Amino acid sequence: MRAAGYMRFELLRTFRNRRFLLFSLAFPLGLYFVIAVPSRDEQSLGGSGIPAPVYFMVSLAAFGTMNAVLSAGARIAVERAVGWNRQLRITPLSTRAYLRAKAVTAYATALVTIALLYAAGGSLGVSLTAGSWLRMTALLLVGLVPFAALGILIGHLVSADSVGPAMGGVTAVLALLGGVWFPIGGGVLHVVSQALPSYWLVQASRVATGGSGWGGEGWLVVTAWTVVLSAGARRAFERDTKRA
Repeated sequence: MRAAGYMRFELLRTFRNRRFLLFSLAFPLGLYFVIAVPSRDEQSLGGSGIPAPVYFMVSLAAFGTMNAVLSAGARIAVERAVGWNRQLRITPLSTRAYLRAKAVTAYATALVTIALLYAAGGSLGVSLTAGSWLRMTALLLVGLVPFAALGILIGHLVSADSVGPAMGGVTAVLALLGGVWFPIGGGVLHVVSQALPSYWLVQASRVATGGSGWGGEGWLVVTAWTVVLSAGARRAFERDTKRA
């Protein structure tokens, strides 16, 4: 199987999966309207000076894209259960091509999530400068790299029966400690959160609300997690296919 053919297959299969699209795309979009519509006229949510539609849009952009990218792991676990990895082993598909296809598919889903949430925000009156839209989107896409690797890693470590709770638990913890639902104050919790990629993903989304984005620490944390998780994902895939 050629790399280009496999990538095309992955993209088509993903976007034809109605159940996957429902939970990965419709859930964050529906959650945004449920939360933001009742408070759409609030111009300073919690005294932050940020209109509620903007605040919830950027928060759910971080949560929704993280969830979309990590969900790639659930598909991998199912593939392992039905023996798909065993079939890939007898093809000339390289490990790099396999991981690239998974990452591209995860990113495609995340981009659709971002577009839907931006459109939803626009429908509730969110208006940002072109620079803010572009900077936020660019940082979000960079911040998602370690999550793409994490999804692949988890998919090769857990079974199809346990991948749902595993993914749900990981997403919930990373979102909570990353400050998706509320700002992380000082103290030990703040120190811990700054060492997680989810914290910097949230900071990327907050560019639209006047946030400063990333400094050197943010780039260092995201890069370190990307290197470690990518190496783990590659090793997990190779070990899994050798065992298959």
